[in-house]
Amino acid sequence: MVRQERALRTREALIEAAATVFDRDGFSVASLTAISSLAGVSNGALHFHFASKAGVADAVEEAASQRLDHIVAAHEGAVGNALQLLVNTSHDLARRLGEDVVLRAGFDLSREQVHQGDRDLYRQWHEWVEGALKRADCEGVLNEVTPEQVTSSVVAATTGFEVLGGRDPQWLSHRTVTRFWQLLLPRLATPAVLDDLVAAGGRDDTGPPGTT
Repeated sequence: MVRQERALRTREALIEAAATVFDRDGFSVASLTAISSLAGVSNGALHFHFASKAGVADAVEEAASQRLDHIVAAHEGAVGNALQLLVNTSHDLARRLGEDVVLRAGFDLSREQVHQGDRDLYRQWHEWVEGALKRADCEGVLNEVTPEQVTSSVVAATTGFEVLGGRDPQWLSHRTVTRFWQLLLPRLATPAVLDDLVAAGGRDDTGPPGTT
């Protein structure tokens, strides 16, 4: 049991270190030596857990995917309609992207597509956003727009903030995301619900395990 726990901690340290190196250097430039050194383990220990750099990247994307799942699940049932759910979740995602290197590296790896991983965080986020907007449509809170018309714009903006945030953290700030929703919500929401929607979202500081 002790050996299994030690192996699990080593694997988690390697995933965190790999995410940090991928985020800093990019997948193509990143080396296994840099990852193992940052994790404080030998190259042999790294190869015990991962056969290749692509294998490490797959593990980072898997961990990031799980964290994205946690973010969207944490807001379910907490608000009255699906539009506010979408606003709140997008704020949380932006904040976590600024704080959590594993989540950020997962999106970067999905965007770069430099290895044949099974995960695509952009598609995962797109599917969730589309689902939330379809729920809003069923609730009658969308104003003469269809979920299909809106989904791509929301995904492009929110993931675009992630890309721009690599150069300037202000793109992932609460203020930036609030301004985005202040512009978009009057176009999306029916007059009956617009006044009740909060573009600033709900500030939730509860994160998934492994984030800060």
